[in-house]
Amino acid sequence: MNNPHLLRRTARVAAATAVTLAALGVTSPAVPAAAHIPHDLRSIALHGSDPAQRALPARRTAPFSMVGVTWADSRAELRGTAQVRTRDIVTGVWSGWRELELDVRTPEVGTDTEAAGSRAGTQPLWTGPSDGVQVRVTGRDGAGSELPTGLRVELVDPERDAAATTSYAGAAVTVAAASEPAVVPRSGWGADESLVLSPAKYTSDTKVMFTHHTAGTNDYACAQSADIIRAIFLYHVQGQGWNDIGYHFLVDKCGTVFEGRAGGIDEPIVGAQTYGLNTDTAGVAVIGNYNEVPTPQPVLRAVAGLAAWKLGLAGYGATGTAELTSTVDNGKFAKGQKVVLNRISGHRDGYPTECPGNNLYADLTAIRALAAAAQAD
Repeated sequence: MNNPHLLRRTARVAAATAVTLAALGVTSPAVPAAAHIPHDLRSIALHGSDPAQRALPARRTAPFSMVGVTWADSRAELRGTAQVRTRDIVTGVWSGWRELELDVRTPEVGTDTEAAGSRAGTQPLWTGPSDGVQVRVTGRDGAGSELPTGLRVELVDPERDAAATTSYAGAAVTVAAASEPAVVPRSGWGADESLVLSPAKYTSDTKVMFTHHTAGTNDYACAQSADIIRAIFLYHVQGQGWNDIGYHFLVDKCGTVFEGRAGGIDEPIVGAQTYGLNTDTAGVAVIGNYNEVPTPQPVLRAVAGLAAWKLGLAGYGATGTAELTSTVDNGKFAKGQKVVLNRISGHRDGYPTECPGNNLYADLTAIRALAAAAQAD
C-alpha cells in the first residue's frame, strides 16, 4: 500500500463521489452495489465454408442492447465489412443492415496492461432493447481475402434493476476556469469492479488529450447514457479481454461527463484508446457518431472544460503541442517515431481512423479556444 496513486485514490473516493453526485443533483447512489446489477454478455461463433465470408442466420436471442464482432488475433485486421441487423424487443420489427466500424485496434499487449489473450473487435453498436440478431462478415476482395479466425458476435445486456435507474439528462457540467469538472463516478454508471482484471497502470504525465466518438448511433436518450457506458465496459472486458473500459472519460450528447477507466480521474493512467500512443495521454469519447450529426454545444463545453482541467493538472496549456513517441507500428507512425501533436487532438491525429467523426474533428479548434479561455479565468 505504498503506491502514492492508490493512497490518494483511497483517501478521496468517498468525498469525491458525494460531491460529484451532489453537483449532478443526485442525492443517493445512482445504482446499487455491483453485485446487485444484473448484466450479461453472450458470444455466438460465426461460421461459413468460404474463407472470405462468415455469417450468423437470423435468430431469436435473449435480450441485449449492444452488439459487436470480435476475433481471436488481437493484432489481426478485419479487411472487409461486418454488418448486423437486429430485432426490436417491443415491436418485433427487424432493423435494416447496419455496418460496424472497423478502424479500431486493441491496446498494445505487453506494453500496456491488457491481458495477453485479448481479442480484436469492431466498435460496438448500441441497438436498444433487442431479442434477435443476424450477422454477415465479408472480406474486402471476396474469395481472395481471408477473414481473421475465431470470429464471433458479442451480445451485451447491460440491464440493471428498474428501481435503481437514475436519469442524468440535462445534468450540468462545471467548466468555469480550469477547476475540476463534475464527473459521474464509476459507481454512477454501474461499473462491476469485480470484472476489472488488474489494477490501473500509471504513467508519468498527461501530455495530450485525445478526442474520440463511440460511433454507432446518436438515437439515444441521455437517461440511457449509463447503460451505454456499462455495455461498452462489458464489451471491452468480457468480449475483448481488456482489463477495463478503454477510455478515461466519456461524454454524452447532453454534456454529462462520466469517469471511464479506474485509477483516479486526476491521475495519469495508461488507457486503451489510441493504439501506439496510450502512454502519457488520456482519451475522452463522446457517445454518438459525429460523422452524421453536428456536435452539440454542451459537448463542446464539456470536452473543453475537461481538457482544460486535465492538462492543467500537469501545467500544460490547452493550445500548445507535445512530442510523443509511438510504441508500435500503428499504420500512421512507425515504432519509435517521434511525433508532435496538439495538446487537444483527435483520434485520427494518432491513428488512421475516421474517429472522432468529421464534425467533432472540425470543432477541435473551437474546443481548444474554449479550453484556453477556461485556463485563463
